[in-house]
Amino acid sequence: MNAIPFELAADVTGRVRIGQVQAAPVSVTAAGRDLQDETDRLAIALRERHGGCPPASIDGLRPARTLYKAFGIDPTKVRPSSEALLRRVLREQPLPRILNAVDLCNLLSLSFLLPLGLYDAAKVEGAVTLRTGQAGETYAGIRKQDVRLEGRPVLSDRCGPFGNPTSDSLRTSVDAQTSSLWLVIFAPADYSTDRLDAHVARASEAMARHLAPAGAPTRTAGALG
Repeated sequence: MNAIPFELAADVTGRVRIGQVQAAPVSVTAAGRDLQDETDRLAIALRERHGGCPPASIDGLRPARTLYKAFGIDPTKVRPSSEALLRRVLREQPLPRILNAVDLCNLLSLSFLLPLGLYDAAKVEGAVTLRTGQAGETYAGIRKQDVRLEGRPVLSDRCGPFGNPTSDSLRTSVDAQTSSLWLVIFAPADYSTDRLDAHVARASEAMARHLAPAGAPTRTAGALG
């Protein structure tokens, strides 16, 4: 498993911090009972802790909102994916059951209350740069119309942009044929390195436990940014 070459562009340095995990081989299929139960337990705990609270009063949502504000994005109008998931849980709406890898990404995003990106590593073309989206840039989203990228932190490879903290692209999306994964955790620049490294370790362990055959390797990278 070769690491995906990755760097931060100068225009995002000082505004964002990244953690990442690669895993291969993985088996992408319907979520098992253990993963479903873990997600259900977390949803119950989040409702007990935050039920009835407006999002602005939930301390755990502040880092993701800080990240968005660093890029001039109003997080009450363009919501971090983690906040959108939490709002769904607090309304007692069921989380989507898609594939085990996607469901696990949602679980981890709710656990960290940070936006995550999940990509089929084999669909990522060459080195990746995290940069600011340019005027007029878009990509086809997953189950959505084109996603506008101007001013947002954007992951881009030699084929162009494919991921951001709100919504990922169809081009690099995970499906039942996926055998290698790249998970990215988006955090603001002032986020604790130790805390982000702990998230990376948790994500690596969870991917190995829920997605990979026994003994399959994962590759982790600590905080960058």
